[in-house]
Amino acid sequence: MIAYLKGVLANVEEENIIVEVNGIGYNVRVNGRTIGMLPGIGSEMKIYTYTSVREDAVSLVGFLTKDDLAMFKLLITVSGIGPKGALAVLSVLDADGLRFAILSGDAKAIAKAPGVGGKTAERVIIDLKDKVSIEDTFVEKESALYEAGGQGTGEVIKEAVEALTALGYASSDALKAVKQVENAEQMEVEQLLKQALKKLF
Repeated sequence: MIAYLKGVLANVEEENIIVEVNGIGYNVRVNGRTIGMLPGIGSEMKIYTYTSVREDAVSLVGFLTKDDLAMFKLLITVSGIGPKGALAVLSVLDADGLRFAILSGDAKAIAKAPGVGGKTAERVIIDLKDKVSIEDTFVEKESALYEAGGQGTGEVIKEAVEALTALGYASSDALKAVKQVENAEQMEVEQLLKQALKKLF
Protein backbone atom coordinates (compact mmCIF):
# COMPACT_ATOMS: atom_id res chain seq x y z
CA MET A 1 0.00 0.00 0.00
CA ILE A 2 1.36 3.47 0.90
CA ALA A 3 4.99 3.18 2.10
CA TYR A 4 5.41 6.84 3.02
CA LEU A 5 3.99 10.31 2.45
CA LYS A 6 6.13 13.31 1.54
CA GLY A 7 4.33 16.62 1.64
CA VAL A 8 3.27 19.54 3.84
CA LEU A 9 2.09 19.18 7.43
CA ALA A 10 -1.37 20.77 7.17
CA ASN A 11 -2.84 20.11 10.62
CA VAL A 12 -2.10 18.46 13.97
CA GLU A 13 -4.77 17.01 16.26
CA GLU A 14 -4.50 14.92 19.43
CA GLU A 15 -3.78 11.55 17.78
CA ASN A 16 -3.92 12.51 14.14
CA ILE A 17 -2.12 14.67 11.60
CA ILE A 18 -3.02 15.73 8.07
CA VAL A 19 -0.27 15.61 5.46
CA GLU A 20 -1.08 17.36 2.19
CA VAL A 21 0.43 15.70 -0.87
CA ASN A 22 -0.30 17.22 -4.30
CA GLY A 23 -3.51 18.83 -3.07
CA ILE A 24 -4.80 15.76 -1.24
CA GLY A 25 -4.92 15.69 2.58
CA TYR A 26 -4.10 12.34 4.16
CA ASN A 27 -5.21 11.57 7.73
CA VAL A 28 -2.43 9.74 9.59
CA ARG A 29 -2.76 8.31 13.11
CA VAL A 30 0.31 9.07 15.23
CA ASN A 31 1.32 8.85 18.90
CA GLY A 32 2.35 11.62 21.28
CA ARG A 33 6.08 11.05 20.85
CA THR A 34 5.77 11.50 17.09
CA ILE A 35 3.72 14.69 17.55
CA GLY A 36 6.47 16.04 19.80
CA MET A 37 9.02 15.62 17.00
CA LEU A 38 6.98 17.15 14.18
CA PRO A 39 8.07 20.28 12.30
CA GLY A 40 5.80 23.33 12.34
CA ILE A 41 2.50 23.41 10.44
CA GLY A 42 3.17 24.35 6.83
CA SER A 43 6.57 22.62 6.86
CA GLU A 44 7.69 19.92 4.44
CA MET A 45 7.84 16.48 6.03
CA LYS A 46 8.13 12.77 5.32
CA ILE A 47 6.28 10.14 7.32
CA TYR A 48 6.53 6.34 6.97
CA THR A 49 3.13 4.67 7.02
CA TYR A 50 1.35 1.39 7.70
CA THR A 51 -2.12 0.77 6.28
CA SER A 52 -4.38 -0.62 9.01
CA VAL A 53 -7.40 -2.48 7.62
CA ARG A 54 -10.38 -3.38 9.82
CA GLU A 55 -13.91 -4.45 8.91
CA ASP A 56 -15.23 -0.97 9.63
CA ALA A 57 -12.28 1.25 8.70
CA VAL A 58 -9.07 1.68 6.72
CA SER A 59 -6.53 4.05 8.26
CA LEU A 60 -2.90 5.10 7.97
CA VAL A 61 -0.57 4.86 10.97
CA GLY A 62 2.61 6.94 10.73
CA PHE A 63 6.13 7.25 12.14
CA LEU A 64 8.99 9.64 11.41
CA THR A 65 11.58 6.82 11.19
CA LYS A 66 11.63 3.51 9.35
CA ASP A 67 12.99 1.96 12.55
CA ASP A 68 9.89 2.88 14.58
CA LEU A 69 7.65 1.62 11.76
CA ALA A 70 9.54 -1.70 11.66
CA MET A 71 9.08 -2.15 15.42
CA PHE A 72 5.39 -1.26 15.08
CA LYS A 73 4.98 -4.03 12.49
CA LEU A 74 6.67 -6.49 14.87
CA LEU A 75 4.50 -5.42 17.80
CA ILE A 76 1.21 -6.00 15.98
CA THR A 77 2.21 -9.65 15.41
CA VAL A 78 1.99 -10.18 19.19
CA SER A 79 -1.29 -11.62 20.48
CA GLY A 80 -3.22 -8.94 22.36
CA ILE A 81 -1.40 -6.02 20.73
CA GLY A 82 -3.27 -4.26 17.94
CA PRO A 83 -2.32 -1.02 16.17
CA LYS A 84 -3.61 1.04 19.12
CA GLY A 85 -1.51 -0.91 21.62
CA ALA A 86 1.57 -0.83 19.40
CA LEU A 87 1.22 2.95 19.02
CA ALA A 88 0.95 3.24 22.81
CA VAL A 89 4.13 1.19 23.39
CA LEU A 90 6.04 3.32 20.89
CA SER A 91 4.80 6.47 22.61
CA VAL A 92 6.75 5.57 25.77
CA LEU A 93 9.70 3.78 24.12
CA ASP A 94 11.50 4.51 20.86
CA ALA A 95 12.63 1.57 18.70
CA ASP A 96 15.99 1.26 20.49
CA GLY A 97 14.39 1.51 23.93
CA LEU A 98 11.91 -1.21 23.02
CA ARG A 99 14.73 -3.48 21.81
CA PHE A 100 16.60 -2.95 25.08
CA ALA A 101 13.44 -3.74 27.08
CA ILE A 102 12.80 -6.92 25.08
CA LEU A 103 16.40 -8.17 25.21
CA SER A 104 16.79 -7.45 28.94
CA GLY A 105 13.33 -8.82 29.82
CA ASP A 106 12.16 -5.46 31.19
CA ALA A 107 8.38 -5.98 31.14
CA LYS A 108 7.84 -3.00 33.48
CA ALA A 109 9.19 -0.57 30.88
CA ILE A 110 6.81 -1.93 28.23
CA ALA A 111 3.87 -1.98 30.66
CA LYS A 112 4.22 1.79 31.14
CA ALA A 113 2.34 2.16 27.84
CA PRO A 114 -1.32 3.14 28.36
CA GLY A 115 -3.59 0.08 28.10
CA VAL A 116 -0.74 -2.44 28.13
CA GLY A 117 -0.73 -4.65 31.21
CA GLY A 118 2.05 -6.75 32.72
CA LYS A 119 0.95 -10.01 31.06
CA THR A 120 0.80 -8.39 27.63
CA ALA A 121 4.23 -6.82 28.18
CA GLU A 122 5.63 -10.26 29.04
CA ARG A 123 4.03 -11.67 25.91
CA VAL A 124 5.82 -8.99 23.84
CA ILE A 125 9.15 -10.11 25.32
CA ILE A 126 8.47 -13.83 24.77
CA ASP A 127 7.23 -13.39 21.19
CA LEU A 128 9.84 -10.88 19.99
CA LYS A 129 13.02 -11.86 21.86
CA ASP A 130 14.22 -13.96 18.91
CA LYS A 131 13.19 -11.32 16.36
CA VAL A 132 15.28 -8.38 17.60
CA SER A 133 19.00 -8.00 18.19
CA ILE A 134 21.57 -5.43 19.25
CA GLU A 135 22.87 -5.60 15.66
CA ASP A 136 19.57 -4.06 14.45
CA THR A 137 20.40 -0.89 16.35
CA PHE A 138 23.69 -0.41 14.53
CA VAL A 139 22.23 -1.22 11.12
CA GLU A 140 19.38 1.29 11.52
CA LYS A 141 21.64 4.01 12.90
CA GLU A 142 24.07 3.60 9.99
CA SER A 143 21.16 3.66 7.54
CA ALA A 144 19.73 6.83 9.09
CA LEU A 145 23.13 8.54 8.98
CA TYR A 146 23.57 7.53 5.35
CA GLU A 147 20.11 8.88 4.45
CA ALA A 148 20.96 12.16 6.16
CA GLY A 149 24.21 12.40 4.21
CA GLY A 150 26.36 11.83 7.28
CA GLN A 151 29.33 9.58 7.87
CA GLY A 152 28.80 6.13 9.36
CA THR A 153 29.97 6.15 12.98
CA GLY A 154 28.45 2.97 14.35
CA GLU A 155 31.60 0.87 13.96
CA VAL A 156 33.31 2.43 17.01
CA ILE A 157 30.18 1.93 19.13
CA LYS A 158 29.79 -1.62 17.85
CA GLU A 159 33.40 -2.51 18.74
CA ALA A 160 33.02 -1.03 22.22
CA VAL A 161 29.84 -3.02 22.84
CA GLU A 162 31.50 -6.22 21.59
CA ALA A 163 34.45 -5.60 23.93
CA LEU A 164 32.13 -5.09 26.92
CA THR A 165 30.18 -8.23 25.99
CA ALA A 166 33.48 -10.16 25.88
CA LEU A 167 34.13 -8.91 29.44
CA GLY A 168 30.92 -10.60 30.55
CA TYR A 169 28.36 -7.79 30.41
CA ALA A 170 24.96 -8.40 28.82
CA SER A 171 24.79 -6.90 25.33
CA SER A 172 21.78 -4.76 26.28
CA ASP A 173 23.61 -3.36 29.35
CA ALA A 174 26.74 -2.76 27.28
CA LEU A 175 24.87 -0.79 24.62
CA LYS A 176 23.00 1.25 27.25
CA ALA A 177 26.32 2.21 28.87
CA VAL A 178 27.91 3.18 25.55
CA LYS A 179 24.86 5.25 24.56
CA GLN A 180 25.17 7.21 27.83
CA VAL A 181 28.67 8.43 26.90
CA GLU A 182 28.57 11.91 25.36
CA ASN A 183 30.13 12.28 21.90
CA ALA A 184 30.75 8.53 21.76
CA GLU A 185 30.95 8.62 17.95
CA GLN A 186 33.98 10.94 18.03
CA MET A 187 36.03 8.78 20.42
CA GLU A 188 38.58 6.05 19.84
CA VAL A 189 37.35 2.60 20.86
CA GLU A 190 39.70 2.39 23.87
CA GLN A 191 38.63 5.81 25.17
CA LEU A 192 34.94 4.98 24.68
CA LEU A 193 35.42 1.65 26.46
CA LYS A 194 36.89 3.37 29.54
CA GLN A 195 34.02 5.87 29.71
CA ALA A 196 31.39 3.15 29.24
CA LEU A 197 32.92 1.02 32.01
CA LYS A 198 32.50 3.95 34.41
CA LYS A 199 28.77 3.94 33.59
CA LEU A 200 28.56 0.25 34.46
CA PHE A 201 30.08 0.61 37.95
